[in-house]
Amino acid sequence: MRALVTGGAGFIGSHLSEALFRMGHDLVILDNLSSGSKQNISYLVNKHKGIELFMGDCTKIEDIKRALRDVDIVFHLAANPEVRLELNDPHTCFQQNVYATYILLEEFRKSKAHTIVFSSTSTVYGDARVLPTPEDYAPLEPISLYGASKLASEALISSYAHTYNKKAVILRLANIIGPRSKHGVIIDFIDKLKKNSRELEIFGDGNQTKSYLYKDDCIDAILKAYDLSERRVEVFNVGSEDQITVKRIAEILCEEMDLKDVDFDFTGGVDGGRGWVGDVKKMLLDVSKLRSRGWKPRYNSEEAIRLTVGSILKNRPI
Repeated sequence: MRALVTGGAGFIGSHLSEALFRMGHDLVILDNLSSGSKQNISYLVNKHKGIELFMGDCTKIEDIKRALRDVDIVFHLAANPEVRLELNDPHTCFQQNVYATYILLEEFRKSKAHTIVFSSTSTVYGDARVLPTPEDYAPLEPISLYGASKLASEALISSYAHTYNKKAVILRLANIIGPRSKHGVIIDFIDKLKKNSRELEIFGDGNQTKSYLYKDDCIDAILKAYDLSERRVEVFNVGSEDQITVKRIAEILCEEMDLKDVDFDFTGGVDGGRGWVGDVKKMLLDVSKLRSRGWKPRYNSEEAIRLTVGSILKNRPI
């Protein structure tokens, strides 16, 4: 099998590329390196035949045409990953997420590729009234531009699959963490504690409660979902089976960094303690559908956080 991984030099994309290589697949990695890094995949590209790195962008037709040549399956992970409004303006969010997906789909429908696997997000559910939230929850009311752009992309992918006789697997990911990640609460806290080890600013009231999944479990879920999907378009939740508060994450970081008597400075946040506009305060996905197909997370949220902190501190010591 020859696979295209868009965003394949990024956090999740590089780990997925490694897994696909270990399975013996030929790879095309397309990345503009806006958030990815050549370092993440350097040993793959430099040492192994059957792996190509294209420096390109999903918003450019010629780059997509080149990358899709002789590809059988597309793993579409390229996107602007920022949820916070101040880091993700409407134009950027539309251009890099929705428009990029449209351009990819236009060439995908003309290509020999038969399947697209799309990394969506739990934020498409918005403030879900049902926890854990199943895939058939409705109505889907995202409260962030990021969530809206991913839901729009889901709709485009579904329509193209049905219209042009293709197959699509849509993965609604919880908070995925691990080495190579460049954003998120763990990176934010580590950077703040590097500057001041006695005080930690925490956006919101600290009671934001969400699930966190280690990157190994995420990659396993992506591959299992592709192998075990049964419908033309199938949606799977991917996350841990528990939740953890932002305050507890802060406590774990202090424990792992051997910092004592750190003062937590809660900003209070917006709209009932959210960290920022568009922050979903409580999130827990119902992963029973994928679990019934043979997938199970190996780590709970706290274990995933401790693994991530340990791996990051090896490369970014205080």
